[in-house]
Amino acid sequence: MPTPLERDLRHARWQTDELFRIVHADSLYERPIPERHRIIFYLGHLEAFDWNLVARHALDLSSFHPTFDRLFAFGIDPPAGQLPGDQPSDWPAAGEVERYNRRTREAIDEVLPDVPVEMVHAAVEHRLMHAETIAYILHGLPYDRKIGRSNPSASALRAPQPQMIEIPAGEAGLGRCRGDGFAWDNEFEAHSVDVPAFAIGKYKVTNGEYLEFVREGGPTPFFWVEREGRHYYRGMFAEIPLPMDAPAYVTRCQAEAYAQFRGLALPTEAQFHRAAAGLAPSRNVDFRYWDPISVTADDTTGNTPSQMTGNGWEWTRTVFGPFPGFQPLPYYANYSAPFFDGQHYVLKGASPRTAACFLRPSFRNWFRPSYPYIYATFRLVEN
Repeated sequence: MPTPLERDLRHARWQTDELFRIVHADSLYERPIPERHRIIFYLGHLEAFDWNLVARHALDLSSFHPTFDRLFAFGIDPPAGQLPGDQPSDWPAAGEVERYNRRTREAIDEVLPDVPVEMVHAAVEHRLMHAETIAYILHGLPYDRKIGRSNPSASALRAPQPQMIEIPAGEAGLGRCRGDGFAWDNEFEAHSVDVPAFAIGKYKVTNGEYLEFVREGGPTPFFWVEREGRHYYRGMFAEIPLPMDAPAYVTRCQAEAYAQFRGLALPTEAQFHRAAAGLAPSRNVDFRYWDPISVTADDTTGNTPSQMTGNGWEWTRTVFGPFPGFQPLPYYANYSAPFFDGQHYVLKGASPRTAACFLRPSFRNWFRPSYPYIYATFRLVEN
C-alpha cells in the first residue's frame, strides 16, 4: 500500500505526463521560448532530477546512465542577449529519453521507502513546479503542433471599476518556521515586518484597464494579438476576443510602467502578505483552467481584496533575496542562492497552472522583470 507521499509523487508524474501528451511527436525538439531549453530537455529533466536527488544524493546508488544524468540535470535562465544556441541534433532521440525515464521511475520506486521524507517532498514539488513551467512553454508552441483541449469561454463582462481597499498599519508575517512542514530554503525563517497603512487594489489590473494604457502608447503584453484594430487573447489552445474583465498577464517592467501611468506603485512582498492574510484562494488554481477568468469571479465581499492567490501570480517591487537566517538546502544548494543577484523580483499568489501545494503563504516565486511568458498579473497600491 503506497503512502500518501508516494501517491503524491505518482500523481505529479501523471500531471507532467499529461502535458507532454499535448505535444505532437514531431515537435519535441521545438524551442517555443528562446530563453529556455527545447521541449525534449524537460522530457528528460524531471526523471534526471529525481534520480540525482533520490538515488544518487540520498542513497548513493550507482548510475545506469551518467550521461543523461548530467545532460538533463539543470535548466537555464540566461541573461538578455545570451540565448542558447544548441540544435535539435545535439539532443538524444525521444525513444532513448523515454527508456531512461521508465528505468529511472522503476529504480526510484523500488527504493522510495528508504528515501528521507524531505527529499521525496522536494521531488514532488520540483516536478509540480515544472508542470507550470512546461505549461507556459507549451503556451508558445503553435496551435497546429499541439493536441487541443477545451478553452473556457471568453467573458462578455466589462472590466470592473477600480477600487482601493484600505489596509491598516500592522505586522506582516513572512516566511515559515523550521519544522513546520516542508518548504524551500528561501521560505525560512519566519519573521514579522512592520507595514505602515496603505491602500491596495481590490482586483488585479484587468485587460480592459491595461488596454487604455496600450492606447496611450504603453507596451503590448506578450499574450495579446492585434488584428484590424481589435485585440485578442492568445490562449493555450485558441485565440479569443480579449476578455476585458480577466487579469492582464504582463512583465514586471510593463506592470511598473502601468503603475507610473496611474500615479501608483506595485506592492512590496510585505504589503502583499498584509493584504492577503486569511483570504481564501481563487478557484482558478491547481490545474483547473488553462487560461484566466474574470477578476470578479471569486468576489464575495466588498471590503477585502479578491484573488490574491490564484488566477495569476502577482508581481511585487521586492527584489528576491534571502530572509534572515537563510541556509541553502544541503541537497539542493543552488535552488535559491544563484538568484540572489538583484536581477529577479518576488511574485506571490498563484496562477491557473500552480499546484495546490504551493498555496502556502510562505511560498515565493521569482523571475527577471522583463520575462514575458509567465502567467503573471499585478495590482496597485497607494502608500
